[in-house]
Amino acid sequence: MTQDQGKQAVAEAALEEIENGMVVGVGTGSTANFFIDGLARIKGRIDGAVASSEASAERLAGHGIRVLELNQAGRLPLYVDGADEATRHLHLIKGGGGALTREKIVAAASDRFVCIADDSKLVDVLGTFPLPLEVIPMARAHVARELVALDGIPELRTGFTTDNGNLILDVRNFKILNPVELEETLDHIAGVVSNGLFARRPADVLLLGGPDGVQRIE
Repeated sequence: MTQDQGKQAVAEAALEEIENGMVVGVGTGSTANFFIDGLARIKGRIDGAVASSEASAERLAGHGIRVLELNQAGRLPLYVDGADEATRHLHLIKGGGGALTREKIVAAASDRFVCIADDSKLVDVLGTFPLPLEVIPMARAHVARELVALDGIPELRTGFTTDNGNLILDVRNFKILNPVELEETLDHIAGVVSNGLFARRPADVLLLGGPDGVQRIE
């Protein structure tokens, strides 16, 4: 099974989580795109979707799926999104596509978060994938110094601005043994909008696509 086939398989499995009349929270990235394309086939069964990025909103609208603002939709029953790294504890690193803040907001506003990924994303310890932080532009240098003090190696994601008008610092060299603690520490740095650790609000279900089909971790 190729990586894309794994993504396709978990996207199809996630469709089974949908109940009639739901407004579905939808993530961002290549795996989420497979889910959006699958959602198009059953769009008559759902009331609409809340997107975690402008790109996903455009893709949903292109399929004729009603896109709602989160403020309109209220609390969501289900959020489906991918991850850049995941552990068996359902802790994640997200934000490779730069949508981490909106993804975190939609996840927080959802009763269930189903994470879909190919099995190459499963790790024992988070941190091989650089951890993204969304940062207010004027705070970039200050935040970078604070990250260096935590033994991180921050790098500005060049030529990229988030949907919120901010910058991304990608941080290498973190071996993340206590993701909940690190998530809180990073969020308390002045100028950090949010970071790509999803540990305080982890996934509820992780669907992994691999050679043996779809593995479910709850």
